[in-house]
Amino acid sequence: MTSEIGAFAGRHVLAELRSIDPALLDDPAFLRAALRVAVTEAGASVREVVDHRFEPQGVTVLALLSESHASVHTYPEVGALFADVFTCGHQADPVLAVRLLAAALGTTAVHMSVVDRGEKDVAAAR
Repeated sequence: MTSEIGAFAGRHVLAELRSIDPALLDDPAFLRAALRVAVTEAGASVREVVDHRFEPQGVTVLALLSESHASVHTYPEVGALFADVFTCGHQADPVLAVRLLAAALGTTAVHMSVVDRGEKDVAAAR
C-alpha cells in the first residue's frame, strides 16, 4: 500500500440537497460559514472560502481545502442546491461533510454519489 504522503487517492462526493429554506440558499454569509464548519468538522483544512451572489437570486460558494475543494451552487427558487466535495488522502471525510452541511441547512432530503478516485487500494483502505 502507498504511504499517506503523496498517495494518489481520494473520494469525490456529488450531492443534491432539497427542501431547504430559500432564504438560507440566498445568504452568502450563512453558506460560507456552513460550508466552512461542515468541511472542518469532517477533518479538512480550509485555506480560503469565496462566494458570489447572483441576481436575482442564487449563490455559489467555493472552499479551497488543503485536501482539495468543496463547493455549493444554490437554487433558492426550488429550495435546492448542488454540492461537490472532493478530498484527497484519508484525513477528511467528504460524505460526513455533506451530511453536516445538510444538517446546517435543515434538510434530510439528500442524494449523494460517491466516487473513489486514484489508486483504488489506497481509497479502499479508509
